[in-house]
Amino acid sequence: MKNFILNHSTIILIYLVVVNVIAFCIYGIDKHKAKAHRWRIPEHTLIFTAVLGGCIGALSGMRIFHHKTKKPKFKYGVPLIMVMWIVIFSAIMLYG
Repeated sequence: MKNFILNHSTIILIYLVVVNVIAFCIYGIDKHKAKAHRWRIPEHTLIFTAVLGGCIGALSGMRIFHHKTKKPKFKYGVPLIMVMWIVIFSAIMLYG
């Protein structure tokens, strides 16, 4: 069996996939809880998942679950965070 060594790009990619799946799921869970009038996931937690790199999952969750799409901090904030991550990821790929 060959040794499997992960380089920085692969580790970052795995991290981003995981955090995006988590972000997508918590948007879905929060929407479900909102419909059921149950305890909700705090908005700062939802935004924080995007800041951690889950902006694609957050945007997907917003669109698919029709959740938080009218609130300005989500409507404009999450796409702005995604632009930030594109710049960061591009810099890492270029110089890392």
